[in-house]
Amino acid sequence: TFDYFVEVLKHVDENSAHTTDGTSSEDDNVLVIGVEGDRNAVGYFGLAYYAEAGQELNAVEIDGGEGCVKPSAETAQSGAYSPYSRPLFIYTDGGILESKPEVVAFIDYYFELLEEIVPETGYATMNSEQKAEQYAKLEPFLP
Repeated sequence: TFDYFVEVLKHVDENSAHTTDGTSSEDDNVLVIGVEGDRNAVGYFGLAYYAEAGQELNAVEIDGGEGCVKPSAETAQSGAYSPYSRPLFIYTDGGILESKPEVVAFIDYYFELLEEIVPETGYATMNSEQKAEQYAKLEPFLP
C-alpha cells in the first residue's frame, strides 16, 4: 500500500518518504496498532483495516475539486476516492484456463459470489460494468 501511495504521488522519492524512527511492517495489524497508539502517527494500509479499526483512526480525505471525500467501499468503487483507491486482481492465463477446468470453475464461482463475499472483507467490489468486462474474458472457457 505504501509503494502504491508513493507511485501515485510520483514526485516523492520512495527512499526519502521513509523515516528512520518509524515502523515498517507487511502486517497491517501491526501498523493499525501503532497508529492507534500515537496521535501523531501516519500509517498506510488498505480500506479493510481502516474499516475494522473503526473510530480509532482518522482517514485522509481526498479533494479532487468537488469537496473532500472519505475512503469507503462506495467511494473506492465509484472512483471518487481516486487516485488513492486501487484495484486488486486475480491472475491467470488462457493456457491455464484451457488445460485446467477447475481454475475456470473457481473463477466462475468467484464471480458468482463477488458481491456477497468481498464486502464482508471490508474491501470494495467491482462495479457491474467492470464485472461484465472481466467476466466476458472468462466466458470463452466456460463449459
